[in-house]
Amino acid sequence: MKLFRTISIIAAAVMAIACGNNAQKAKEAAEREQAIADSLAQVEAAKEVAFEEFFPTLPEEPVYDIVTSMGVIRVQLYSKTPLHRKNFAKLAYTGFYKGVLFHRVINGFMIQGGDPNSKDPERTAEYGKGGPGYTIPAEFVDEYKHEKGALAAARMGDTANPLRESSGSQFYLVQNPESCAQLDGAYTVFGKTIKGIEVIDRIAAVNTNERDLPLTPVRIEDIVLVTE
Repeated sequence: MKLFRTISIIAAAVMAIACGNNAQKAKEAAEREQAIADSLAQVEAAKEVAFEEFFPTLPEEPVYDIVTSMGVIRVQLYSKTPLHRKNFAKLAYTGFYKGVLFHRVINGFMIQGGDPNSKDPERTAEYGKGGPGYTIPAEFVDEYKHEKGALAAARMGDTANPLRESSGSQFYLVQNPESCAQLDGAYTVFGKTIKGIEVIDRIAAVNTNERDLPLTPVRIEDIVLVTE
């Protein structure tokens, strides 16, 4: 009995040590994850500060190249939609759009991208639901229509979004103005294509699945300010 009791005590001590080690490892892992999160937050904060210093140097209607895996689409942002102009400029400046897909492509309508979820091929069910964590108030301007190549902000439907606020990052480019005319005054148009209309047509023509997702990914490599 004494031997059994001794063995039991030793076993309990070993288990206690193991539990203690596991708890310590879990604590260290949590601390590492928090340190990484803090570091990333500091990087993002630094980008925000840098952008705020950079933003006043932008032209009134800046021009950007949307560099895709199928060609370059050059767009000009409108001055009369300042909230969308600044937000798009910020996301481009901070590299937010690097690697996102055109995740919704409808030939004869438009091509849509800007969802950070689309960077992860394991999250296809969540494509179209992502963003930077905020929305942008609508900025409807009568003169800005859904013309060919118009750059407009995607958003949730009216039932869930009665104020028609725009997605914080998702946008679309008009491929067919006739079928998109119904969107005038309901979705914020904040820019236009000035070069690369044929790239929009090329992307719109790709094969897609039942969810309008291209079978071969069409990627936005980057969105860069044109300074020439």
